[in-house]
Amino acid sequence: MIDRNKVEQAVRLLLEGMGENPSREGLVDTPERVARMYEELYSGMDEHPGMYLEKTFRAENNDLIVEKDITFYSVCEHHLLPFYGKVHVAYVPDKKVAGLSKLARTVEVFSRRLQIQEQLTAQIADALMDGLAPRGVMVMMEAEHMCMTMRGIKKPGSRTVTVVKRGCFCQREDLVNLFFQMVRG
Repeated sequence: MIDRNKVEQAVRLLLEGMGENPSREGLVDTPERVARMYEELYSGMDEHPGMYLEKTFRAENNDLIVEKDITFYSVCEHHLLPFYGKVHVAYVPDKKVAGLSKLARTVEVFSRRLQIQEQLTAQIADALMDGLAPRGVMVMMEAEHMCMTMRGIKKPGSRTVTVVKRGCFCQREDLVNLFFQMVRG
């Protein structure tokens, strides 16, 4: 849970450290605004993603299911700058499926935490494995990182791609290839 009081104090101190006057007109309410923003950006820290995967539906279909282009926004723990992009999720069910919105909700919960992209990709895959007990899961994330766009190397438009495979996706190259075809198609 976000401690709004501590965040507000820290923002005031940060502004002072930058040579700003936190009491000036344009900044006087900034500490409170930032604290409220952090409550929203990091709301996934207080939420258990498994709750979205508890309700499943019986299915005889054990064929590949892909939910692609799930938009996400997160904040990197290294520079406290945003990274954002698309997540593509696939799974091969084993007699049960989740409602399609539940995949996007799972992405949303994990993306609203302070972390790195590699960890976020793995958390989504592991939550789906735990919650749905499918034959396999594959998650691909494509993201632009503001730490590479706004500062440092300054390469806007560059994307980092991470892929995590679990279960049958580790043994079946045909499923991996089909997933990539569907995502790119």
